[in-house]
Amino acid sequence: MRFSQPLRSQGLRLSSILAQPARRASAFPRNRLNITATSYGSSSSQLCLNRNFSLSVSLRTPLTMNAQELSQYLADAPPSVVRLEVEKHFDALTDKQKRYAHFISKASFAGNRIVLRQVSPESEPIYDFIIALHKSSGGDWKALAEKAGVDEAGLNAFLQYAAQFLGNSGNYKSFGDSKFIPRCDEKVFASLASTSPEAEKHYKATNGAIFSTDKPGLLHLGFTDEGHLTTYYPDSPDITKGEIDAVAKWMQKTGLLPENTRLRKTKDGVFELLIASAVTAIPSGGGDIGKETEYKITEGPLEGKTVKLVYGDYAAEMKAITEYSKKAAENAENETQQKMHTAYAKSFEEGSLEAFKDSQRYWIRDQGPMVECNIGFIETYRDPAGVRGEWEGFAAVVNQERTRAFGELVRSAPSLIPLLPWSKEFEKDKFLSPDFTSLEVLTFCGSGIPAGINIPNYDDIRQQEGFKNVSLGNVLSAKAPDEKIPFIADSDLEVYKKYRDAAFEVQVGLHELTGHGCGKLLQETSPGEYNFDHTNPPISPLTGKPVTTWYKPGQTWGSVFGGLAGAYEECRAELVAMHLSCEFQALKIFGFGDGTTDMDGEAGDVLYASYLSMARAGLCSVEFWDPKSQKWGQPHCQARFAILKSFLEAEDDFCKLDYKKDDLSDLEIKLDRSKILTAGRKAVGDFLQKIHIYKSTADVEAGTKFFTDMSSVGLEYWGTKVRDVVLKNKQPRKVFVQANTNLDEATGKVTLKHYDATPEGIIQSWADRE
Repeated sequence: MRFSQPLRSQGLRLSSILAQPARRASAFPRNRLNITATSYGSSSSQLCLNRNFSLSVSLRTPLTMNAQELSQYLADAPPSVVRLEVEKHFDALTDKQKRYAHFISKASFAGNRIVLRQVSPESEPIYDFIIALHKSSGGDWKALAEKAGVDEAGLNAFLQYAAQFLGNSGNYKSFGDSKFIPRCDEKVFASLASTSPEAEKHYKATNGAIFSTDKPGLLHLGFTDEGHLTTYYPDSPDITKGEIDAVAKWMQKTGLLPENTRLRKTKDGVFELLIASAVTAIPSGGGDIGKETEYKITEGPLEGKTVKLVYGDYAAEMKAITEYSKKAAENAENETQQKMHTAYAKSFEEGSLEAFKDSQRYWIRDQGPMVECNIGFIETYRDPAGVRGEWEGFAAVVNQERTRAFGELVRSAPSLIPLLPWSKEFEKDKFLSPDFTSLEVLTFCGSGIPAGINIPNYDDIRQQEGFKNVSLGNVLSAKAPDEKIPFIADSDLEVYKKYRDAAFEVQVGLHELTGHGCGKLLQETSPGEYNFDHTNPPISPLTGKPVTTWYKPGQTWGSVFGGLAGAYEECRAELVAMHLSCEFQALKIFGFGDGTTDMDGEAGDVLYASYLSMARAGLCSVEFWDPKSQKWGQPHCQARFAILKSFLEAEDDFCKLDYKKDDLSDLEIKLDRSKILTAGRKAVGDFLQKIHIYKSTADVEAGTKFFTDMSSVGLEYWGTKVRDVVLKNKQPRKVFVQANTNLDEATGKVTLKHYDATPEGIIQSWADRE
């Protein structure tokens, strides 16, 4: 679980009508681009893109998307490229620690092509296209553009797209799961590709998918039978949600974990589970559920169908990751780290998630390391079914000064958690004090870099053995120049700007530690065995009656709540943080105030900035709700929008959206600072109590209905008027330029290479990793 920062076929194609006689392919000739939306074999419509990238449209026949909708999918111009600063902390490491970090970084980045393939079929050839152009140009992009006959605007459009692509490890936004397309004509890319046979080969392999927008459903990741795109179910255009769910139930029953798998339905109706592993056949000692690779489903809607285990998914990448993990083990600081990376290597080589769970047990026990890491198929947000993990890996250096504050928070957690709005029967019997560190990220391979992480995600480990929290300090502190802050009133801007970073650090700390770290799942852990008194069940604070639902053997939180689990849990963790940030003793831990309640002091400023930030994040979240499919593209956004609605529904006019103009162009958030501890906290507490009890008791029916209602947008007000003004004011999300490590084999010393915070810099950093 993670904390993310708040933000060619028939039909429509983008092809420019270049208006000037010059030979160069141009992005915006004469400060204007005319784009024709061509419906092959019939009529067309003309879209006009002015120099500020706003779209106007003149339609002769109806289109599936209007101009404003299409503009939402254009790449950021310019993208907000920032550098992850880590040199000071890396230099303080010993030579052995640097080698340890180096090999973890290499193992992490060796999985980059896995991430690309998990995003879209075209992402890997787009990546190869970008790298091939860098290689052929030697990094001299102006000379390449001259050779290709591409003008400066066209080159800039390519570089901006490439930076956003590399920052998201694919052509869909990591935060929002929506596609982005270049702000130029296809001729620009084709002209650049023509300068290099290698680049042209990869460009052709994209099959026009870089620019295609003809099927609006494919602009979003999701289930194929809902018209969306997913690569977690490859070569399976007719696989249904029902079939995916039935296979998931079979896996749950047999004890086969899903995170490192993809599911393919063959033409013969066989369901192949593709297991990520270096080996291409079942290990000689068997897999996680034995030595068989074919099984018959004996019950349910797929009764009589065959499930086949296929080893060797991502085999080349998994082999490299395995070797780097073994090298990391050789440079470990202690036996625990060594065992951890040995377990990683076994998992990645053999495709064993039981071995991976062992690695996570060792990871929890590796308390207070100077170099922190985690690697594997971790978060399940992007699988539409919410069970298969995306590859990610990170190496980071501990910031000891900031870690001390988090250490105090860990020590205070046992006294803070009882303040939450439920009785002890719905809380862990014992809070397992975790390691909580502030990290400076050296390497993070994945579709996006979060601000905080709380893992492992396995319920049995979390409930019985514990977990770890990390806050990614240099991600939190990375700032884009001239960042605009819409929707905050002028009267609040000074306090907001001064304390938003502090408020965010408090929110991340409480979110990760107490949010994801609290709560008990009432379970029948094995047939006839319970972790609560099932003969005298606890009384639900929602009904005043004994609970009647709980988790059955083999069930997990994720398997019961399915695709909604990610957004639901993020909402619960956010609410815990909002609730506990009202405790001034908690604010004191972070250096604000003396622990006494004082809404007019600095601690009050931090609390006010925190509530304002959450309200603004909820408002801006509607960008990531798609009116066509009426679905959310990002779980954190769905969570924050639901919290904003709870603010607006609170008593005593606690929060409202203030505007005088019909188009909402003057929209501002008005939140009554004096009512945070009364109406605000009550609204948060009531919301939190409901979703916690539903989760704790596996009441998926009530929990789903309640949370879906709270995060419902609708087309009229929120989905149109509010969303329009949010889109007009949206800011580019940051993309990070990361350093590379280089090992001198002769001396054993590792050096660090940084790159400029520019599109050219981020491209070079990735090219150097190849």
